[in-house]
Amino acid sequence: MGEDDRENAVRRVREAYAEQRITHEEMDDRLDRVLAATTYGDLTVALGALPAEDPGATSTISVAGGRIKRRGVWQVPRTLKVESAYGRVHLDLSRAVIAYPVVDIELRLGVGNAGVTVPRDAIVEVEGLTTGWKDVRYQPRQPSRPDAPRIRISGEMGYGRLKIRHAWR
Repeated sequence: MGEDDRENAVRRVREAYAEQRITHEEMDDRLDRVLAATTYGDLTVALGALPAEDPGATSTISVAGGRIKRRGVWQVPRTLKVESAYGRVHLDLSRAVIAYPVVDIELRLGVGNAGVTVPRDAIVEVEGLTTGWKDVRYQPRQPSRPDAPRIRISGEMGYGRLKIRHAWR
């Protein structure tokens, strides 16, 4: 059992909690079991009765050099992986179709800035994002509704800045 397996299990437990499929106490109990697991069987027990992952819910956008741009009406997958060695990235989710309560955006960028425009009432979490040269610019906003979409951004950026903003409408 590798560290990736453990991280995937932790992510699944947290997603189940974010989607209100399990209680806070059950999440704590399952996370304790996942972190103490030493075999795949231990992980299976800790993840028991959680919904299976949707294999079609992950999409990757990858370029060696150039620009990555998504805007307008587009379907946002549950997990979006964005990979670019050189170039700029702009993801506009303000008019996108977001079918999942939680969306993970994983950035793997070498050189270049990235911009993410999220819906006006989205909840944004920037955890696990490492930057080599510049910082992250983000001004959090209070969500206007309890069922607002949650956008989680993680990954690695070499030389460049990540700018996150909320849409006006």
